[in-house]
Amino acid sequence: MRQIRTRRAAVVTAVLGLALTAASAQAQAQSAPASSAPASARTAVNAPITVTLTVKGPNNSTIFNGSIKTTGHTVTTASGGTHRCDGTNNGANPKPGATPTAALDDAAKKKGFTWDGVWYPSFDDYFVSTIAGKNGGNEAYWNIAVNGTATPVGGCQFRIKAGDKVAFTWTEL
Repeated sequence: MRQIRTRRAAVVTAVLGLALTAASAQAQAQSAPASSAPASARTAVNAPITVTLTVKGPNNSTIFNGSIKTTGHTVTTASGGTHRCDGTNNGANPKPGATPTAALDDAAKKKGFTWDGVWYPSFDDYFVSTIAGKNGGNEAYWNIAVNGTATPVGGCQFRIKAGDKVAFTWTEL
């Protein structure tokens, strides 16, 4: 039992460590000088966007699969409390916008399933632990990917764009 707890702690630490170390690279990759963006893009900060969200649980079961309209916004979880989730978390982006975790929160409200996540103040982000009652425990975690690539930062730090394909996937250790 102690070995399982140690393994889980190592995985959580590694995932959160990756999120922190990649935050500045992500911010640089996603931000462009304001003068190079069209005027419409500069004025549409945190405007609602539509993305495709897929949530796949254990045994590849589909919890949600469809389009969702989202913005960066404040979210509340039972374990983590209420915090902003708009891409500015941990200084990842200079301006707010839609994020994977905000999209998950909007889908949960729209389709009536729950999700939970622990808030880590040092990362200014949630670690999604449970979706629709499915908790990874010591055996799995919820991986976040955008356009087929795992996010290098947490789900409240990563900015998404209209048309992106966002996935939360139950991933066994």
